[in-house]
Amino acid sequence: MMSNVKLTTNPIDASELSFDDFKTIVINDYKIAFESRQASLLGRKEVLTGKAKFGIFGDGKEVPQIAMAKAFKNGDWRSGYYRDQTFAFATGICTLKEFFAQLYANPSVEADPASAGRQMNCHFATRSINDDGTWKDLTEMKNCSSDIAPTGGQMARLVGLAYASKLYRQNKELSYLKNFTVNGNEVAFGTIGNASTSEGVFFEAINAAGVLQIPMAISIWDDAYGISVPAKYQTTKEDISEILKGFQKDENNPGYEIYKVRGWDYPALCEMYQRAIDVCRTEHVPVMIHVTEVTQPQGHSTSGSHERYKSKARLEWEKEFDCLVQMRKWMLESAITTEDKISELESTAKVYVRETQREAWNEFLESIKDEKDHAIAMINAIASGNPVLGKITAQLAATPDAMRKEVISSVRKALRFSISDTSPERMTLLNWYNEQAEVNEERYNSKLFTDGSESPFLVEVKNTEYTDDSKMVDGRELLNACFDANFARDQRLVAFGEDLGAIGDVNQGFAGLQAKYGDLRVTDTGIREMTIVGQGIGLAMRGLKPIAEIQYLDYLLYALNILSDDLASLSYRTKAGQKAPLIIRTRGHRLEGVWHSGSPMSMILGSLRGLHICVPRNMTQAAGMYNTLFRSDEPALVIECLNGYRLKEKLPDNVGEYTVPLGVAEVIKQGTDITIVSYGSTLRIVEDAAEELAQFGISVEIIDPQTLLPFDKEQLCAQSLKKTNKLLVVDEDVPGGGAAYILQQIIEEQGGYYHLDGQPRTLSAKAHRPPYGSDGDYFSKPSVDDVVEAVYQIMHDHNAAKYPSIF
Repeated sequence: MMSNVKLTTNPIDASELSFDDFKTIVINDYKIAFESRQASLLGRKEVLTGKAKFGIFGDGKEVPQIAMAKAFKNGDWRSGYYRDQTFAFATGICTLKEFFAQLYANPSVEADPASAGRQMNCHFATRSINDDGTWKDLTEMKNCSSDIAPTGGQMARLVGLAYASKLYRQNKELSYLKNFTVNGNEVAFGTIGNASTSEGVFFEAINAAGVLQIPMAISIWDDAYGISVPAKYQTTKEDISEILKGFQKDENNPGYEIYKVRGWDYPALCEMYQRAIDVCRTEHVPVMIHVTEVTQPQGHSTSGSHERYKSKARLEWEKEFDCLVQMRKWMLESAITTEDKISELESTAKVYVRETQREAWNEFLESIKDEKDHAIAMINAIASGNPVLGKITAQLAATPDAMRKEVISSVRKALRFSISDTSPERMTLLNWYNEQAEVNEERYNSKLFTDGSESPFLVEVKNTEYTDDSKMVDGRELLNACFDANFARDQRLVAFGEDLGAIGDVNQGFAGLQAKYGDLRVTDTGIREMTIVGQGIGLAMRGLKPIAEIQYLDYLLYALNILSDDLASLSYRTKAGQKAPLIIRTRGHRLEGVWHSGSPMSMILGSLRGLHICVPRNMTQAAGMYNTLFRSDEPALVIECLNGYRLKEKLPDNVGEYTVPLGVAEVIKQGTDITIVSYGSTLRIVEDAAEELAQFGISVEIIDPQTLLPFDKEQLCAQSLKKTNKLLVVDEDVPGGGAAYILQQIIEEQGGYYHLDGQPRTLSAKAHRPPYGSDGDYFSKPSVDDVVEAVYQIMHDHNAAKYPSIF
């Protein structure tokens, strides 16, 4: 439809353009900018009238974003924030109609390709993958990584998007990946507000890009405020480019090219962006464009008015130096257009934006209206004079522009108040409700994972193979052999992290692999967990298979915001429009001391839904999980046992080929009296305890879930309970942490409650982190003694005569 067309900007090349051509481009730019402003003004009204829940817009940034869009080419990437609507319009990343569809939370991918109504407005994304999860040709698109709302969070991913261009340019072994790059010439564009440059992730990312020397172009929109807080409270010297001058490159030292330009000066902006991006693209160095004197005509968002915190003088200045006002003035003074023509353009644009908004609103309501009418008819069919049901339909019918929740809520209420009705009409209503429940599940709850053709659950299961000649090796050597085999097999694999390269990680899992595969594929990084993860996200979004190492599980906290806000939600918030098959490798559990013994599983389970959480008990299982993940396309966290690297294991002959399926638990000891479920390092504790318990005539069945997300898909735990009727869950998270999650899964999800003849119990660590030393570990985390006595107490409660009290 005409209301969903893309109106994009064109570059300005003064050496080739006639004045008439130049005028045409400038007028078209103003048209895009003016339509964008009208969309902001109208969008705010739609929120204040209740049609949309919340609004945040890009007014005041239109002209600099037009200039930036001129330098944005096919294959390039954007990692920005929620002020970039004009850039999205000018590049064709989003249309006006799609903009309003997102404002109304239309749950259709066709209406809102960026998020299918799952994100608030001005959160942009392009769809990188097909419906089956396979990649599109990203070199033929202008690419936009999915926005997140947490301020500054986009910076971590930006590093990875730019770093991918460096790898594609310098690693010729990747030249076969034609759908992802054209010789590594792509630029990663980032945007951020001046106030958000106070976030730690901004400084971390700026430093990382300077170290890596990657084609990253960061634009800072500086409107002198962060919501109500002025720059004097935000930034030293009130000037971010001033305090970052130390990053400026010179003849002897690599660094940034830093530019500064005023946000209302159209010709200067166009010239500056062309120059800056040319440097970024050709020299492969990071650039920073500090856009100053930017205005924000409607304030921060629809949640308040900027008149409350800006002075009268500031408000007057913003009116005069509004970028549209200044561009209009310049166009008239330069004889690019006339007052009559520009007024006509503006009038036409206002009508067009209003018509587009109405069309988007009507399309959003259309399907709901059909559901509403159908629901009213079905409820009336069973009302039979019932005043309660009549009132339900009357209220629904009287609700103008009813949302889907009003429709479904009315149906549920009608079903409750007709519970004794056995008529065919009620069955029709019930069947319709059940059908809608499935449809709404797909609309609002689907695609936490991509679930495509490369799902880990479709990877062929291959068992370990051993011969009489299979060697016993340290666990670290087994892992090393796994990584070696896979790096030889798949050129897309890259690994990076603190101490990973030269020394092969602190536990030697990558020993010798940098020397073998080069420092582009096995790389040291600085101490910067947020951008280590962001580096991985960006690489994964560009078709590579990154392994981002976080040295210890305790340090995952430093990257948790990026993992949770960005990686874990990526598939869901784009409704499987984008994917990032990143593997986070770390190690934890039973070491000693407050900062190197972490098992914060409840934190991980609560914040990282959207990642597979793998908790291998040894390095054989870990390698099998890596083999599965390397052959699939969904993100995962693998937590290796910190005290297992020097324990001996038999080296499989097919160390790079065998696979451990995700979500498949394993019985590692058969028993008849009690089921113990545990994972990771505590399994060895449980196995030792089982030997002592056997001396008391207690037969223990031990189950290793192997992954916590997903958990025991085949319900092995519940099957075990049918035999033993008793349950103990052991882990070393805090009380009520990981063990409580496992208990909920077994008792509630698997129906294990019905097989119990006694109270199920958990055995966890203490509420504090363990103090240093072996005694600190013993008195803080589950020991063999703790497990033995916990099991014995359960047996005593069941049969006190056979198992008299110990204490």
